[in-house]
Amino acid sequence: MIDKNVVRKIVDEWLDDKDYFLVDIQLSPDGKIVVEIDHADGVWIEDCVELSKFIEERLSRDDEDYELEVGSAGLGQPFKVPQQYINFIGKEVEVLDKDGKKVKGILKSVDGNDFVVSVNEKVQVEGKKRPVKMDVDHAYKMDEVKYTKYIISFK
Repeated sequence: MIDKNVVRKIVDEWLDDKDYFLVDIQLSPDGKIVVEIDHADGVWIEDCVELSKFIEERLSRDDEDYELEVGSAGLGQPFKVPQQYINFIGKEVEVLDKDGKKVKGILKSVDGNDFVVSVNEKVQVEGKKRPVKMDVDHAYKMDEVKYTKYIISFK
Protein backbone atom coordinates (compact mmCIF):
# COMPACT_ATOMS: atom_id res chain seq x y z
CA MET A 1 0.00 0.00 0.00
CA ILE A 2 1.21 3.49 -0.85
CA ASP A 3 2.36 5.46 2.19
CA LYS A 4 0.27 8.54 3.03
CA ASN A 5 3.43 10.41 4.11
CA VAL A 6 4.95 9.85 0.68
CA VAL A 7 1.86 11.32 -1.00
CA ARG A 8 1.84 14.24 1.48
CA LYS A 9 5.49 14.99 0.72
CA ILE A 10 4.78 15.05 -3.04
CA VAL A 11 1.73 17.30 -2.58
CA ASP A 12 3.67 19.62 -0.25
CA GLU A 13 6.39 19.90 -2.90
CA TRP A 14 3.79 20.99 -5.50
CA LEU A 15 2.16 23.41 -3.04
CA ASP A 16 5.49 25.00 -2.08
CA ASP A 17 5.30 28.10 -4.31
CA LYS A 18 1.52 28.32 -4.62
CA ASP A 19 -1.32 29.91 -2.63
CA TYR A 20 -3.14 26.57 -2.47
CA PHE A 21 -3.21 24.54 0.74
CA LEU A 22 -3.75 20.87 1.50
CA VAL A 23 -7.09 19.97 3.06
CA ASP A 24 -6.95 16.19 3.17
CA ILE A 25 -5.37 13.04 1.80
CA GLN A 26 -7.26 9.76 1.99
CA LEU A 27 -5.93 6.36 1.03
CA SER A 28 -8.18 3.32 0.83
CA PRO A 29 -7.05 -0.31 1.11
CA ASP A 30 -8.01 -0.89 -2.55
CA GLY A 31 -5.42 1.65 -3.74
CA LYS A 32 -7.56 4.76 -4.19
CA ILE A 33 -5.83 8.04 -3.35
CA VAL A 34 -8.00 11.14 -2.84
CA VAL A 35 -6.26 14.51 -2.49
CA GLU A 36 -8.25 17.63 -1.57
CA ILE A 37 -6.76 21.09 -1.98
CA ASP A 38 -8.23 24.55 -1.51
CA HIS A 39 -7.50 28.20 -2.22
CA ALA A 40 -9.00 31.42 -0.86
CA ASP A 41 -10.35 32.26 -4.35
CA GLY A 42 -11.47 28.74 -5.24
CA VAL A 43 -9.81 25.85 -7.04
CA TRP A 44 -9.21 25.75 -10.80
CA ILE A 45 -9.61 22.45 -12.63
CA GLU A 46 -6.35 23.10 -14.49
CA ASP A 47 -4.49 23.16 -11.19
CA CYS A 48 -6.09 19.88 -10.11
CA VAL A 49 -4.93 18.34 -13.40
CA GLU A 50 -1.44 19.78 -12.89
CA LEU A 51 -1.21 18.37 -9.36
CA SER A 52 -2.53 15.01 -10.54
CA LYS A 53 0.18 14.79 -13.21
CA PHE A 54 2.80 15.93 -10.68
CA ILE A 55 1.82 13.11 -8.30
CA GLU A 56 1.67 10.50 -11.10
CA GLU A 57 5.18 11.45 -12.25
CA ARG A 58 6.49 10.69 -8.76
CA LEU A 59 4.59 7.49 -7.95
CA SER A 60 5.36 4.29 -9.81
CA ARG A 61 2.46 2.18 -11.04
CA ASP A 62 5.02 -0.61 -11.50
CA ASP A 63 5.49 -0.78 -7.71
CA GLU A 64 1.80 -0.52 -6.89
CA ASP A 65 -1.32 0.17 -8.91
CA TYR A 66 -3.50 3.01 -7.67
CA GLU A 67 -6.43 5.20 -8.60
CA LEU A 68 -5.84 8.95 -8.12
CA GLU A 69 -8.45 11.64 -7.59
CA VAL A 70 -7.44 15.28 -7.08
CA GLY A 71 -10.09 17.88 -6.34
CA SER A 72 -11.18 20.75 -4.19
CA ALA A 73 -12.64 20.60 -0.72
CA GLY A 74 -16.39 20.56 -1.25
CA LEU A 75 -18.21 23.80 -0.66
CA GLY A 76 -20.66 23.24 2.16
CA GLN A 77 -18.60 20.34 3.55
CA PRO A 78 -17.24 20.52 7.11
CA PHE A 79 -13.94 22.37 7.52
CA LYS A 80 -10.94 20.10 8.01
CA VAL A 81 -8.02 22.53 8.42
CA PRO A 82 -7.57 25.94 10.11
CA GLN A 83 -6.92 27.71 6.79
CA GLN A 84 -10.52 26.98 5.76
CA TYR A 85 -11.75 28.82 8.86
CA ILE A 86 -9.53 31.80 8.00
CA ASN A 87 -10.81 31.88 4.41
CA PHE A 88 -14.42 32.13 5.58
CA ILE A 89 -14.05 34.96 8.13
CA GLY A 90 -16.99 37.32 7.58
CA LYS A 91 -19.14 34.59 6.02
CA GLU A 92 -22.11 32.69 7.42
CA VAL A 93 -21.26 29.31 8.93
CA GLU A 94 -23.02 26.55 10.81
CA VAL A 95 -21.42 25.03 13.90
CA LEU A 96 -22.45 21.81 15.60
CA ASP A 97 -20.84 21.86 19.04
CA LYS A 98 -19.76 18.85 21.08
CA ASP A 99 -23.08 18.90 22.98
CA GLY A 100 -25.10 18.64 19.75
CA LYS A 101 -26.22 22.30 19.72
CA LYS A 102 -26.31 23.80 16.23
CA VAL A 103 -25.84 27.54 15.65
CA LYS A 104 -25.70 29.65 12.51
CA GLY A 105 -23.88 32.94 12.43
CA ILE A 106 -21.04 34.98 11.00
CA LEU A 107 -17.52 33.65 11.47
CA LYS A 108 -16.02 36.64 13.23
CA SER A 109 -12.44 35.66 14.02
CA VAL A 110 -9.90 32.85 14.11
CA ASP A 111 -6.90 32.64 16.43
CA GLY A 112 -4.94 29.39 16.34
CA ASN A 113 -7.37 26.63 17.38
CA ASP A 114 -10.00 29.13 18.60
CA PHE A 115 -12.73 30.79 16.58
CA VAL A 116 -15.68 33.08 17.28
CA VAL A 117 -19.10 33.02 15.61
CA SER A 118 -21.45 36.00 16.00
CA VAL A 119 -25.06 34.78 16.26
CA ASN A 120 -28.14 37.02 16.07
CA GLU A 121 -30.35 35.72 18.86
CA LYS A 122 -32.97 36.84 21.36
CA VAL A 123 -31.49 38.01 24.65
CA GLN A 124 -33.28 39.09 27.80
CA VAL A 125 -32.02 42.60 28.55
CA GLU A 126 -32.35 44.02 32.04
CA GLY A 127 -35.16 46.58 32.22
CA LYS A 128 -36.95 45.19 29.13
CA LYS A 129 -40.02 42.97 29.31
CA ARG A 130 -39.43 41.22 25.99
CA PRO A 131 -36.23 39.65 24.70
CA VAL A 132 -34.28 41.77 22.22
CA LYS A 133 -32.47 40.43 19.11
CA MET A 134 -28.74 41.06 19.44
CA ASP A 135 -25.50 39.73 18.03
CA VAL A 136 -23.93 37.42 20.61
CA ASP A 137 -20.41 36.04 20.22
CA HIS A 138 -19.91 32.30 20.75
CA ALA A 139 -16.33 31.07 21.22
CA TYR A 140 -15.28 27.58 20.15
CA LYS A 141 -12.20 25.42 19.74
CA MET A 142 -11.80 23.72 16.36
CA ASP A 143 -10.96 20.37 17.91
CA GLU A 144 -13.95 20.50 20.26
CA VAL A 145 -16.78 20.94 17.72
CA LYS A 146 -18.37 18.16 15.71
CA TYR A 147 -18.23 20.32 12.59
CA THR A 148 -18.15 23.82 11.16
CA LYS A 149 -19.21 24.44 7.59
CA TYR A 150 -19.91 27.34 5.24
CA ILE A 151 -23.57 28.07 4.56
CA ILE A 152 -24.17 28.46 0.85
CA SER A 153 -26.52 31.38 0.21
CA PHE A 154 -28.16 32.37 -3.05
CA LYS A 155 -29.39 35.79 -1.90
